Amino acid sequence: MHSIEVDFDVFKALTLRRATEDVTYNDVLRDLLGLNSTKRAPLGPHTPATGGWFTKGVTFPDGTEFRARHKGQAYSGKVQSGALVLNGKHYDSPSAAAVEITGRPTNGWIFWECRLPGKTSWQIIKSFRK
Repeated sequence: MHSIEVDFDVFKALTLRRATEDVTYNDVLRDLLGLNSTKRAPLGPHTPATGGWFTKGVTFPDGTEFRARHKGQAYSGKVQSGALVLNGKHYDSPSAAAVEITGRPTNGWIFWECRLPGKTSWQIIKSFRK
C-alpha cells in the first residue's frame, strides 16, 4: 500500500467529507476524483463537505442550531460554512465561543446544547463525543 503526505487543512477537508467512520479516506478521494468505488456507494447528500463544522472528532452539519444560557441571558448560534457563528463572528471551537460569552475559561462541550437540522430535541454537545 502507498501513502501520501497531506497538510492539516487537506486532512480536515477529507475528514469533513466522511459521512460516517465507515467511509475511508480512500473512499472520499475516489468519490472526489470520480472513480468507481468497489466497496461503497458514493457519498450521500448529508456529507458534511457542504459546509459542516468538524471539531474534536465531531461533525455538526450546516444549519445545526446552538443555544446556551449564562447569567440568565440566552445565547444562540448556528453552524455555517465550517464554523459556529454567533452574532456574525465565526468560532472554530465550542469553548472559544463559550469564552467569548462568559469572559473566562469555559468548557464549551458542557456549555452548549445543539439541535441538528430536521430534529426537534436539543442535546448537550458533549453527548456527541466518544
